[in-house]
Amino acid sequence: MADGGSPDCVTEHERILQEIESTDTACVGPTLRSIYDDQSNAHKRFMEKLDVRIKNHDREIEKMCNFHHQGFVDAITELLKVRADAEKLMGQVTDTNYRLQEAGREVTAQTEEVIRCRVQQRNMAVTVEKLQLCIPVLEMYSKLKEQLVCRSDRQALGPGTRVEHVWNTCGRRVEHFWTEGLSQVLLSCRHYAALKTMEQLEKVYIPRVGQYRFCQIMAENLPRLRGEVKEISMSDLKDFLESIRKHSDKIGETAMRQQHRTFSGAITKQASGGRHPLNTHTHNDVTMEDDTGEEEEADEILTAQDLVDFSPVYRCLHIYTVLGDRETFESYYRKQRKKQARLVLQPQANMYETVEGYRRYFNQIVGFFVVEDHVLHATRGLVTRAFTDELWNMALSKIIAVLRTHSSYCDDPDLVLELKNLIVIFADTLQAYGFPVTRLFELLFEVRDQYNETLLKKWALVFRDIFELDNYSPIPVDTEEEYRLVVSRFPFHDVEIDQDFPKKLPMSQSVPQIYTQVKEFIYASLKFSESLHRSSTEIDDMLRKSTNLLLTRTLSCCLQNLIKKPHIGLTELVQIIINTTHLEQGCRYLEEFITNITVISPETVHTTRLYGLSTFKDARHAAEGEIYTKLNQKIDEFVQLADYEWSMAESDGRASGYLMDLINFLRSTFQVFTHLPGKVAQTACMSACKHLSTSLMQMLLDTELKQISMGAIQQFNLDVIQCELFASSEPVPGFQGDTLQLAFIDLRQLLDLFMVWDWSTYLADYGQPTSKYLRVNPVIALALLEKMKDSNKKNNIFSQFRKNDRDKQKLIETVVKQLRSLVNGMSS
Repeated sequence: MADGGSPDCVTEHERILQEIESTDTACVGPTLRSIYDDQSNAHKRFMEKLDVRIKNHDREIEKMCNFHHQGFVDAITELLKVRADAEKLMGQVTDTNYRLQEAGREVTAQTEEVIRCRVQQRNMAVTVEKLQLCIPVLEMYSKLKEQLVCRSDRQALGPGTRVEHVWNTCGRRVEHFWTEGLSQVLLSCRHYAALKTMEQLEKVYIPRVGQYRFCQIMAENLPRLRGEVKEISMSDLKDFLESIRKHSDKIGETAMRQQHRTFSGAITKQASGGRHPLNTHTHNDVTMEDDTGEEEEADEILTAQDLVDFSPVYRCLHIYTVLGDRETFESYYRKQRKKQARLVLQPQANMYETVEGYRRYFNQIVGFFVVEDHVLHATRGLVTRAFTDELWNMALSKIIAVLRTHSSYCDDPDLVLELKNLIVIFADTLQAYGFPVTRLFELLFEVRDQYNETLLKKWALVFRDIFELDNYSPIPVDTEEEYRLVVSRFPFHDVEIDQDFPKKLPMSQSVPQIYTQVKEFIYASLKFSESLHRSSTEIDDMLRKSTNLLLTRTLSCCLQNLIKKPHIGLTELVQIIINTTHLEQGCRYLEEFITNITVISPETVHTTRLYGLSTFKDARHAAEGEIYTKLNQKIDEFVQLADYEWSMAESDGRASGYLMDLINFLRSTFQVFTHLPGKVAQTACMSACKHLSTSLMQMLLDTELKQISMGAIQQFNLDVIQCELFASSEPVPGFQGDTLQLAFIDLRQLLDLFMVWDWSTYLADYGQPTSKYLRVNPVIALALLEKMKDSNKKNNIFSQFRKNDRDKQKLIETVVKQLRSLVNGMSS
């Protein structure tokens, strides 16, 4: 076999052949691929080498077959000899097997019977073992049924029902009981104990025999039954919430009635201790409704537990706690109570009309928080102090807003006082349960202001009626008893007490009435201060402030309105001044009265003083001003009656009738002023004289008056002389010298200037402080002189033909020119 390849190529082919012979067929591919990747025509040389190798293997196989052929032939020959003996033996074995089967057939039957009995025995032992495991489950099941099934259900089951009977029918009966019967009897049974039994069944007993069907049914239905128990207990809770919603009014009424007894007891104790005279005065305390009668009032007060069954709350709380859903229950309970709180806090639209509306409102709120306080202390964590405080703060803000709004509509002081007493009882009741009520007592100060406003309105009507019914005449007293009666109502001290009766007191009937009503106002104001937990000093200060409001606002306004009324004449005004003087003197007794009823020592009082002095002074000043005004108006009425004949040639020699009537009126009027303080009478007299002088001057200077004769001047001079005589007669004592006459000095100098015709002196001395006619204004003199000049021209048509008249006319014209020069000099 020729091999034209190089030695390296031959060696490579040998290696590849060895690798092909020694490796798995799946790995031959890469080896063969390497043959084709080498030199060109390498595969031909490899195929030749492969043929040589195949031929070598064929020769080796042939040699091996030749070597073993004789042994194979010998083995076949021996096997043929054994076949006959094997067939003979097979026949013998078959015969022996048949005989043996026939002989052991009875034994086999007995053995199978024994095996069956052994299996039954083993099954029975297993059954007994499993029954012993199931008996506690069934006992717990029986216990659960006793807890859930009511009396009627026990009667339906009958006394012969046993656990074995239930066990024997555990298939359908147990399944039926757990799916239908049990849910029907949950409504009125011991849910909490049943839940504990369910828990034991689920965690302890059912896992031991959980492979049985009835246990699986039990386990599958337990969550549903727990859910039903939750729903039923929640339904009970809803009924409870509805019940306390209905009973909160009664609960609150009971709690407030008990507090009212404490409140009334405190007032009674104060009265027995003689704290202040108000205890002997009329009370207007709030009365609590009590439908149970006098006998039951003496009985023990029922508590919230006596009025409401809280067991649904406890039961539902325990059930949800056992079921691990306590937070859900707490959240639901608090949410529902918040809703109920908002409903309770909603007032009726017309609550402010009667005290019953306020009482029902407070009763509901107190009942609500009494229940919450009981739940807070009877349960652990269902409601917390933070939750109740949150509810109370919300309620307090709403309550204050409601009371502010509704109390502002109330105009009856008795109703406001009853409202105050209700608020005090309401606050004290809730404070006894631990709720802060400081803001309620702060609200009472606002209610106190409202109460004072209603009192002021009421007393304004009282004062108005007193003033309307007063006769504005001094009080007549005929006997000493009558005098004592007046003094008991007003602290009047008469220096002439020993004077024989009858006599008259200077003030009118309105003074003791006003003084008594002010004391009544103080009593009424003091009622509001009771049970406000304030010190005597604070109460004293409140009384003084409210009394100041009465004096400075209400009484002062009534006096001002009275003084301004048109039907009040000078006599009435004089009496009003006298009355205010005595009322002003009585203010210090009012201060002593307030100090006595508040039991405050005068040395320790550092509070506001009464402002009655300024009130009555202002009223007197207003009355004095009104006197001046009315007196001037009366003077104007008389002056309007004047009927001068301004063109008369000569006067008739006597004063005018209207002026004499006016002077007589002034004389009689000033006689009434004898009871007035001296300065008031003097001021009124001076004011009247000045006004009369001004009116007379304006009469001369009236622009509608065009001409005045010398005769009219003479007549006017007679009237002024009467005015001066009146002023010099001292109609009101106390004037020094001719002070009152100075009211007519302007008129006197003006008339003297015209009567004497002393123009040369006037013009020469004008502007000098020692001038005889210092008070004569050149403007006034010029106006009056022009009116006389025009009168002379009209009345003396032929005066131009007489030398004296012509000279007089020229003199007037000369004076007029000089006066105009003075006037122009003044204006420049």
